[in-house]
Amino acid sequence: MEASNPLDAYSQIVSGVAARLTPKVASLRVPRRGATGESLGSGVVFTGDGFLLTNAHVVGQATSGSASFSDGTSAPFNVVGADPLSDLAVLRASGSTPEPAELGEADKLVVGQLVVAVGNPLGLAGSVTAGVVSALGRSLPARGRVIEDVIQTDAALNPGNSGGALADANARVIGINTAVAGVGLGLAVPVNDTTRRIISALMADGRVRRAYLGLAMMPGPVPAAWRERLGRNTGLRIAEVVTGGPANRAGLRQGDLLLTVAGHPVAASQDLQRLMFSEAIGKPLAITVMRNGALVDVIAEPSELVAA
Repeated sequence: MEASNPLDAYSQIVSGVAARLTPKVASLRVPRRGATGESLGSGVVFTGDGFLLTNAHVVGQATSGSASFSDGTSAPFNVVGADPLSDLAVLRASGSTPEPAELGEADKLVVGQLVVAVGNPLGLAGSVTAGVVSALGRSLPARGRVIEDVIQTDAALNPGNSGGALADANARVIGINTAVAGVGLGLAVPVNDTTRRIISALMADGRVRRAYLGLAMMPGPVPAAWRERLGRNTGLRIAEVVTGGPANRAGLRQGDLLLTVAGHPVAASQDLQRLMFSEAIGKPLAITVMRNGALVDVIAEPSELVAA
């Protein structure tokens, strides 16, 4: 190894990401409403005017807190909005903040790709771990809901990493760390078109309005005889239809294989989720399913999802 370059290529990448991102990831202290003490977490500066991205479960029911940075500065923040269904929250710091991190695109990730986690586990500022993308499109049961399409990584995460950055080799934030499911099993909410819409809605309105069909689904195979004609192998099998819900009123049934919604192919739950935002509420929605070997078209009218 040359003396002028003491680090191997892997170490150069990880240390480079750490140097670029650590100043931009805050340690958050959030008072617990109705209880003593405070919660610890992390947050990522993502705009030049003081907006931070973190997890909804980090802020809970709190409306404010404080953010501390690796350069020793700190700033109070207000919670702009939180979305428990995606486990994302947006904060606004009232003091000066570092230059923002660059948001990347999680939909371009591949299994085995190098990722670096930057956060503040156990209140220890500026902690960095590295690993790979272990799996994509995971579902995370959490507090009576399911967070879909999460990234699984073996980069070590600990309590307090929640809300911190999961970055690619170019220091672009492609996920927000959300949970530790076991040793070597960390999970992160992806940064992609769907979560960008959620972030924008939180910044603008403080909440996310979603359309509701009343379906529970899982991936299911397209019958072999139809695969070439449809140009696809997978749809979404309807496992449950909520009685009295929009899908039930439209005539959808348990066992139907969902193929298209509003003309868009659906093969995974996130394909449907990205269509279920405010503009779909109360509007006719064309749905095509396969039932008993035949294509069936229905029109549903989604209602607004009401938070429990």
